[in-house]
Amino acid sequence: MKTPRTVVFVCLHGSAKSLIAAEYFGRLAAERGLDVHATSAGTEPDPDIPPHVTEELLRDGIDVRGRRPRLVTREELANASHVVSFGCDLSRLAPPGLAVERWDDVPAVSADFAAARDAIVARLRRLLADWESPKRAG
Repeated sequence: MKTPRTVVFVCLHGSAKSLIAAEYFGRLAAERGLDVHATSAGTEPDPDIPPHVTEELLRDGIDVRGRRPRLVTREELANASHVVSFGCDLSRLAPPGLAVERWDDVPAVSADFAAARDAIVARLRRLLADWESPKRAG
């Protein structure tokens, strides 16, 4: 049995950008019938997901109530098919040679949730289009 590809999304606190990315990635991948998995984590995780992030995601039909941000691990980075970082340095955790795609210019979620979400979803669509292409399949 083939193991699904995994994308790890990492932001500083693991409670906003990486969470939004992982949740929408899962939704968009399912719509395309892709066997891929996404996780979210932080390098300095918050104790909780901010209420406004939970509320906005609920409005979009995504329920993250009861979840907590968590610390990214070296092992999950090593086992990932793809790693995306939102403005945090993974050099101390990342195994040698790990390619990290940086999405550092995504707007702050605290300033404008909709703008951040829309920027993330647009990039996710491009990423998934790459994953659907024959050269990345398998």
